[in-house]
Amino acid sequence: MRIEPTAIPDVLVITPARHGDARGFFSESWNRRALEQAGVSLPEFVQDNHSMSSAIGTLRGLHYQAPPHAQGKLVRCGRGRLFDVAVDARIGSPTYGQWVGEELSFENGRQLWIPAGFLHGFVTREPDTEIVYKCTDHYNRDADGAVRWDSLGIDWGVDAPVLSEKDAAAPAFADWTSPFGGQA
Repeated sequence: MRIEPTAIPDVLVITPARHGDARGFFSESWNRRALEQAGVSLPEFVQDNHSMSSAIGTLRGLHYQAPPHAQGKLVRCGRGRLFDVAVDARIGSPTYGQWVGEELSFENGRQLWIPAGFLHGFVTREPDTEIVYKCTDHYNRDADGAVRWDSLGIDWGVDAPVLSEKDAAAPAFADWTSPFGGQA
């Protein structure tokens, strides 16, 4: 397992080993013991999510769950290819308002660890792209929120993304009050 820091120290790229032969491959996509042996201790996961986006350029985000239901996420691509983004929304953090993005694909097997207190979004690069992620808290409709995708200068690589009504109507980052009162 390879663990790489990003420009925001709390966000990590985790690439599990793949063992392959002519039939395909085997990979442990999640192994708490292997991560802890590498010096990484992640919170307990309580929910797995899986979504599929049919069209190239489908953008979902920037989403969050407000405290007390804030979610950390371990994100991977089950099929296709996507650009995954984490934005630090923790008031008082030295990287508040900064973002990092990583290409996740079925081919590269990379995963992105996004702690609680971050906004999360992604855009698809191939048709029928699937995203699979583990969450540290259960979904709560009352804690669900979004920030406008184009309000932070993120280079999504798409000019006219396919958006939900919720994402299109989300407030800009500058007009939004973060519910994450301090560095998580």
